[in-house]
Amino acid sequence: MTRSHGQTAEARAKTQAKYNSKPAQVERRTSRNAARAKLVAAGRVSKGDGKDVAHRNNNPKNNSMMNLLVQPPSTNRSFKRNSKGGHK
Repeated sequence: MTRSHGQTAEARAKTQAKYNSKPAQVERRTSRNAARAKLVAAGRVSKGDGKDVAHRNNNPKNNSMMNLLVQPPSTNRSFKRNSKGGHK
């Protein structure tokens, strides 16, 4: 099956795996995982609760408690859009 941007699902998966293995992405992912672990230890989230840990300043490397926020996925994985669908 071909996606609208011309890549097959297999090609897209291969490209995504290559991107996810880059050192900078590994470091960002590790930091996001550490942020969630920090809030689990603080009792603010638990495994399987369906909540996301968001970073107020959108910097995944800043895991200070003041920068971490618990949100539902629908809020954390979206952003306000203008009439053309871009960031507001």
